[in-house]
Amino acid sequence: MKTYILYCAIVLAGIVHAQDKLEGVVFETVDNKELPLVGANVFWLNTSVGAMTDENGTFSIAYQSSYTKLIISYVGFKTDTLTITSNKSIRHVLQSTSSLDEVTITSRKLPTAKSYLKATNTFTVSSDELLKAACCNLSESFETNPSIDVNFADAVTGSRQIKMLGLDSPYILIATENIPSVRGAAQAYGLSFIPGTWVESIQVTKGAGSVVNGYESIAGQINAELVKPSSDNQFFVNAYGNVSGRLELNTHLNKKLSDKWSTGIYLHGNIRNQEFDKNEDSFLDVPLKKQINVMNRWQYINGEKGIVSFINLRYLNDETQAGQVDFNPDTDRGTTNAWGSEINTERFEVTTKLGYVNPELPWQSIGFQTAFSHHKQDSYFGLNTYDIKHSSFYSNLVYNSIISDSRHKIKTGVSFTLDDYDELVNTDIFERKENSIGGFFEYAYDDLDKLTLTAGVRADQHNRFGFFVTPRLHLRYTPWEKSAIRLSAGRGIKSANIFAETQNMFSSSRQINIINAGGKIYGLDPEIAWNYGVSYLQGFNLFGKKGDITFDYYRTDFQNQVVTDWENPFEISFYNLDGKSFANSFQVEVNYNLSENFDLRTAYKYYDVQTDYNSGRLQKPLTPRHRFFANAGYETNATENGSQWKFDATYNWLSEQRYPNTSLSALQFQLPEETPTIGTLNLQVTKVFSPKFEVYVGGENVTNVRQPDPIISANNPFGSNFDSNFVYGPIFGSMYYAGLRYKIK
Repeated sequence: MKTYILYCAIVLAGIVHAQDKLEGVVFETVDNKELPLVGANVFWLNTSVGAMTDENGTFSIAYQSSYTKLIISYVGFKTDTLTITSNKSIRHVLQSTSSLDEVTITSRKLPTAKSYLKATNTFTVSSDELLKAACCNLSESFETNPSIDVNFADAVTGSRQIKMLGLDSPYILIATENIPSVRGAAQAYGLSFIPGTWVESIQVTKGAGSVVNGYESIAGQINAELVKPSSDNQFFVNAYGNVSGRLELNTHLNKKLSDKWSTGIYLHGNIRNQEFDKNEDSFLDVPLKKQINVMNRWQYINGEKGIVSFINLRYLNDETQAGQVDFNPDTDRGTTNAWGSEINTERFEVTTKLGYVNPELPWQSIGFQTAFSHHKQDSYFGLNTYDIKHSSFYSNLVYNSIISDSRHKIKTGVSFTLDDYDELVNTDIFERKENSIGGFFEYAYDDLDKLTLTAGVRADQHNRFGFFVTPRLHLRYTPWEKSAIRLSAGRGIKSANIFAETQNMFSSSRQINIINAGGKIYGLDPEIAWNYGVSYLQGFNLFGKKGDITFDYYRTDFQNQVVTDWENPFEISFYNLDGKSFANSFQVEVNYNLSENFDLRTAYKYYDVQTDYNSGRLQKPLTPRHRFFANAGYETNATENGSQWKFDATYNWLSEQRYPNTSLSALQFQLPEETPTIGTLNLQVTKVFSPKFEVYVGGENVTNVRQPDPIISANNPFGSNFDSNFVYGPIFGSMYYAGLRYKIK
């Protein structure tokens, strides 16, 4: 649940002061917390002038000086009559009552919510959706969502990457509470550094997103909201184990220190010390791992003065060992006795957020964010060495207000970033500093009916890119009931951290070839792209049940791209784009409530991702053109003590994928042009015994689909043909798991 200050932000978005309108926000009280009340009736006494509160609890109603009595009502709540003497914005809390004769209409909140009102194509994944899968970390949080593609685990390190609109995760701005977090040195493994139990909800935006969060977003934005000390359980524990030898424990301890201060300690640990080699290629199917992850959050809320603040302290230590089963790092590192890899990561973060909402002018607010992180990774892959140190500082100052009335909102501010990189690649040292300072302005228009528009622009001065401008535009139009047509266009620019983003290349015998073009980052130019999109959302009722259908089409055109060329099996090349590179993405998704407590989600996706390589224009390797997704979820009605069953099933089908060219290899190491098609099925059953305790069991890839021989030349890992980068399917096979959750509110 959202905290009070988040609702102050909602007040900011909805409360207005205009000569011909009265606007305000209506709340209800749940567990001593004020939450927006959606669908409350607001009308003037003895008139036909009325309105209804929206999803944020806000309303707007015509005002005349002759109107003095305002009625606010909602089924199950006491009807209140307010005396109004001016059109100053109001804030009101309705009190629930059990003494009224009433008809109660209940509706189940869907675990994934799509907005009909926002200009951006954004949907929210709630904690209920995250519980449909094991969801041990953020990289595994999208298994039940068709808009994000989760790659199969890497053949050596076991890491998972995600894609959006056919593009890899470096083209997605991944933030934690709107602070960019999974970037730079953390790009390859950073998603696995955010435990799933820490995540309260995830907001996914397709397209370039808002200029407020920076200039790096190209394919989209993913923001993970973490649980809050003031609203999370006082005590929570989650234990998990699976047949691949992974054991995990999560513990949350939250304490309300006063009416304004709350704090929480969040502990995560996982270990895998069992060795598995089911395909008998001498390499571990899944790596050995140890991780300790600790976060301390402090939250301050002063509703009367309109102040909220967060302070987060976080420490991570992650150790991974991969490679051949017989590899012993104490005796075999740096030798050809056995091929092995170790990735040891230590990370420290401090983030702060301070927000102020003017109590007298609640449509005005100011927020300030800062984040400092130090990331140190020491790693080797066989005889390849890769070490990186990355210190990063980020700050963002945002001011919110309105122009004339609430239909015209603005956000403006300044931001500063600093990144200090120190990399060792075998015997070569790469050092660089990047810093940028910029300002942004975003205008939002809402006619309170059919049209919403958000237009933003930011201008930045970068020590390596120079001066550049980033425009973004999002528009939503509602032609008829339960519909939304959206258009978007935007530009993004980013550095290509070729080593940090492509660490899987070290798990091969490929030579690294950088074609220096005189650029200022590894001799290469920054990546620049335009993203355009159109989306249509339509809700419907079929056989008395609700559903919706969405059509999305997005295209990304690169002005420049650092091309990662795998087309020579003996090298990997990086060079500036000479020609065209584009990604076309089409998706149709249907959500339907088949019956009470039974939901079905299906989707089809088509990708056309092509790049002009030195060898010609080719489809991006290991990217299926066609994907089909289906998810079914059913839960029984909860009994009086809260007991119920929950069932969930997810099916993914991937079409053929193009292999990188291997025609230069010896005949026994050559691969066909395309992979086979592949389909996987995941199942989970949860038994809720009470609001405090539940257990779950599940299986991933229960049909035991496995890619045979995922590693080329596994029997000669120090030879010239060794390569572990041709994974298109599961390696381990079926993976079953079980866990429990216990909480005290």
